Amino acid sequence: MAGILSGLKGLGLGELENLNLYEEEQKELTVHNAQKQTITKEEKDLIYDKSFCCPVCDVKFTSKVMKTGKTRSVSVDLDSRITYEGIDNNKYEVIVCPECGYAAMISYFQPLLNAQIKLLRDNICNKVNVTIPTGMIYEYEEVISRYQVALACAIVKRGKDSEKAHICLHFAWLLRGYAEELQLEDKTTTQEKVTELKKQELECLNKALEGFLNARQKENLPICGMDQTTLDYELAAIAYKVGKDKIAAKLVSELLVSATANSRMKDKARELKRLILERYKK
Repeated sequence: MAGILSGLKGLGLGELENLNLYEEEQKELTVHNAQKQTITKEEKDLIYDKSFCCPVCDVKFTSKVMKTGKTRSVSVDLDSRITYEGIDNNKYEVIVCPECGYAAMISYFQPLLNAQIKLLRDNICNKVNVTIPTGMIYEYEEVISRYQVALACAIVKRGKDSEKAHICLHFAWLLRGYAEELQLEDKTTTQEKVTELKKQELECLNKALEGFLNARQKENLPICGMDQTTLDYELAAIAYKVGKDKIAAKLVSELLVSATANSRMKDKARELKRLILERYKK
C-alpha cells in the first residue's frame, strides 16, 4: 500500500501509510500546488456546493459535488468509467470534513457506528492535516490527497472490503483522468508524471480487484449497487486491464452461460472475450 497511501505522511498520518487494506481482522490500532487545471466555465457550471453534516464531529459544512442533471456523458471505458463533457466527476466523489478531517465517498459518508466514530477520532481526527480546496474547482493534486485520506478512514473504521475497493476503483479513474489531461497539454516535461500516474492507476485497479473479489465471497448482494452479473463483468474488466486474463476469462465464461445475465451484458462479455483472445494470440 506504499504507493496508494504514500502521501499520508505529509497529511499527518505517516503511521497509517503501511496499513493492510484488506486484512481479515485488523488488530486494535495502537496509534492514537502542482500542475494546475485550466478553470473552464463548463466545469464551474457543472458543480455546486452541497451541505453535509459530519457524523464524527457534527459540524455542518459544504463540499463541491457534480450536478448530475447538467452533465453529458461522452464515453464509457471498458471498466465502466464514464467520461463527461467538461468535467471529471471523480474529482467530486470524496467528501472531507474541514473540521475533523473525516473523509469518505459520498455514498459512504454517513451514517457511522459509534465504534467507528471512536476509531476515527482516536486515529484520524487528532492527526490528519488536510488542506481544504478554496478554488472555484478542485485540482487533481488536491483530490489525490482526499482519496488517500478516504482510504485511511475506511481502513481505520474497519469498513467493508467493497467500500475500500470502491474507493480504489474511483481513485484509479481519477488518476487516469489526470494523466489524460496532462497528455492533452502535449508537453514532454509531463511524460514522467504521466508514467507515474499510470503506475499508480494500475496499483489502484489491482487493489480494487482484490477487494471486490473478497466482497464477492463474503458480502451480500447488491455490492456497491451492483447485482451479481454487473459485479462479475466489472471484475472481469478490471482483471483484463491489470493483465490477469485467467480471472477475466473465467468470469466472462460464467457470464456467457448465466441464466440471469441479460443480452446487453452478454454482448459486453463477448466483446471482452474477444479482447482477451486477441491479447492471448499476441
